Amino acid sequence: MDRTGFGSSKRYLRKSNTYSTVASMRWDGLRLAGEGGQDGAATPALFERAAVTRTFDTPGFRGITFHEVHAKSIISKVPEASRVPFRWTINPYRGCSHACTYCLAGETPVLMADGRTRPIAELRPGDAIYGTIRRGHCRRYVETTVLAHWQTVKASHRVTLEDGTSLIASGDHRFLTGRGWRHVTGTGPDATCRPHLAPGSQLLGPGTFGDAVIAGVALRGDASLKVTSIEPLGRALPMYDITTGTGDFIANGVISHNCFARNTHTYLDMDAGHDFDTQIVVKVNAVELLRKELAAPRWRGEHIAMGTNVDCYQRAEGRYQLMPGIIQALTQAANPFSILTKGTLILRDTDLLAAAAEVTDVGLNVSVGFVDKELSRLIESGTPAPERRLAACAELNERGLRCGVLMGPVIPYLSDSPEALDRTVRQIAASGAAHVTPIVLHLRTGAREWFLSWLQENRPDLVGPYAQLYGRRAYAPADYQRKIADQVTELAAKYGVGRASPSGARRLRVTPRGDWPDGLAPSADDSQKTPPAEEPTDIQLTLL
Repeated sequence: MDRTGFGSSKRYLRKSNTYSTVASMRWDGLRLAGEGGQDGAATPALFERAAVTRTFDTPGFRGITFHEVHAKSIISKVPEASRVPFRWTINPYRGCSHACTYCLAGETPVLMADGRTRPIAELRPGDAIYGTIRRGHCRRYVETTVLAHWQTVKASHRVTLEDGTSLIASGDHRFLTGRGWRHVTGTGPDATCRPHLAPGSQLLGPGTFGDAVIAGVALRGDASLKVTSIEPLGRALPMYDITTGTGDFIANGVISHNCFARNTHTYLDMDAGHDFDTQIVVKVNAVELLRKELAAPRWRGEHIAMGTNVDCYQRAEGRYQLMPGIIQALTQAANPFSILTKGTLILRDTDLLAAAAEVTDVGLNVSVGFVDKELSRLIESGTPAPERRLAACAELNERGLRCGVLMGPVIPYLSDSPEALDRTVRQIAASGAAHVTPIVLHLRTGAREWFLSWLQENRPDLVGPYAQLYGRRAYAPADYQRKIADQVTELAAKYGVGRASPSGARRLRVTPRGDWPDGLAPSADDSQKTPPAEEPTDIQLTLL
């Protein structure tokens, strides 16, 4: 196998559609605060001058482009301002292969605030358009602003309505119906059936744009907007989406959901929305670079945390297989490390982790904030189900590896009831978890907009309570965090977290699937943070 982890195995590589060398990318000379070398100073550049770009036609990675780069440094110092209990981290990947909701064909007319329409492809940030907002028991039209605009390419579908309206959209796009938001097609990227349109679905909106929309007027459902057919067009087309102040907009007379762009990739001159999910930067020299940095005289063998920015066991790891070499390098240097993941691919490396634990301190944690399947499907649909993550924890503990659970995020008013906390801690204890650390939802910029939009759509009754609890802060109040920590501590003692018998853990054991790359669900959100070692704490780490 070559150093990129591809080798010649057809199991991982079926066909390469694109293979190109980018001689000089904008990343040349780029550096980030807090991403310097071991001495904490920023390096001249994050990456070497050349990068190889590959796109693979495999079911698990269709539409995803990997940028194979040579990083200048792999052990990164955490910024002093970060509220985390570690100083050093390793992130072999940038970006994460989550599935996002996109988009509409470029010619789709969007209703502007002046009553005219403009194709979505021609919209720009700052444009005034119409959206809706829920007030009481009904939605009302309001003026809003385009905050972000981007393009992607996706398989296209035609949705035809009884009034003759035709909408060209991706299967992932959502429209508002009388029964809530519905995707165009039913099977999502995580191979689960999601709420979707069907012939007879009643879409909501003003209908033909001849019908006047006035700010403050209530949205009615009497337009002839029933779906008559949904058909795949059999080809990928350029698609566009926007972020708005209300979380929606009016596309060809129908209320259309929008997506929230993320800024993670903008410093790489990549799109803040689609690129984060489909343009994965892979530091292919991570292993050799790590061996070099661990051997450097200035390195003092401090603890290194992984999974602190992007999950190191995301789907891309199934293809590139960087973690085995990273674990071996840390083992040979007897360097302590920890891993936090929402993936189950970590089970592939159980033997390597066991060998590392023989010579150094190894901390393992899986992230499970709640065990409610429906809530998990709604909020974290791109990750393995909670029971699968706890099963991974059980298997690691059965092998003698101390694996704990980062119980986060605990979501106020949704997963923080005494009953919900009890159920979650009880199942964590059954997994044989070595410890449990509760973390309350953290609403940082980007995640805040996404979550509050989701709340507006799914639980509008909680919008007010969230505004009161969080205000403009990213963190929940300290007394609320302490209350959750105290409850979890009591429950952990009640159910004996850390004292589960091997047989108890064995009940949750899963057999690893052989086809890891295509068989795994996407990884966790890029904002995970490694928890403190043992006891619950008021320190709050980023999870969403």
